[in-house]
Amino acid sequence: MSKSQPTSPPKALPDAPVRWHNPLMVPLKSVSTGLRIGLGVAFFVLFVAVWAVVTLGGMVSPTFLADPVTMVKEGMLLFSDYNFANDIGMTVMRVLSGFVLAAIIGVPLGIMMGAYKMWEAFLEPFVSFCRYLPASAFVPLLILWAGIGEMQKILVIFIGSFFQIVLMVAVTVSSARRDLVEAAYTLGCSNRSIVRRVLIPGAAPGIAELLRLVLGWAWTYVIVAELIGSESGIGHMIVDSQALLNTGQIIFGIIVIGCIGLISDFLFKVANRRLFAWSNL
Repeated sequence: MSKSQPTSPPKALPDAPVRWHNPLMVPLKSVSTGLRIGLGVAFFVLFVAVWAVVTLGGMVSPTFLADPVTMVKEGMLLFSDYNFANDIGMTVMRVLSGFVLAAIIGVPLGIMMGAYKMWEAFLEPFVSFCRYLPASAFVPLLILWAGIGEMQKILVIFIGSFFQIVLMVAVTVSSARRDLVEAAYTLGCSNRSIVRRVLIPGAAPGIAELLRLVLGWAWTYVIVAELIGSESGIGHMIVDSQALLNTGQIIFGIIVIGCIGLISDFLFKVANRRLFAWSNL
């Protein structure tokens, strides 16, 4: 019988290389409010700096792209000589009117489609079909039906927002947790109570968030609405500036739309967080 050979001690493994992790680049890790604001402002500063270098350095002709200084001067001229504040007010009124009208009709219809599969089967194909139709394609028809007044512009925004709201609300309501619905039935809730006490409260934070997104889309439709037959509004000013090759005023109008949209988006976020603080929006 052979003697067992003595086992040699295990060799020590080489130390694994130490990897440095950037604490700011951890996936899904939230950042502080101050850092978020600072990074957002930094990007805008960088964007304006590149814009200034390209335009003031003569890389692009002023006919095609005005520099930031000229843009600011043209913006001040719009307010002082051309009553641009009235144009801004008219554009905001049109956006809010079309969006609110779409939300008042679209949200209840979307809740009905999401809650009752019969209505979803009946309406969803048509709503999905209309969702892909560009709102700008309706402008000639709306001019025939409603003229070139305010109603035509409001209807363009309504059409661009309504079908999106209906379908997105329906999807949000239909994705309710089934266990909550079953528990409500167990506690004796009726079909109507299920919708009123389970589906709507559960979907309310999601509906509020999607309305915030659709409001951003509504701002893109208002320029289309104001391009034809309009005597006021930011879109009307942009068309007039295009005829004069005044790129400074065009860029200023675009920036004003972006600023108003950013403010409305921020206000919507604050309102949603206060109304639905429990949902961690």
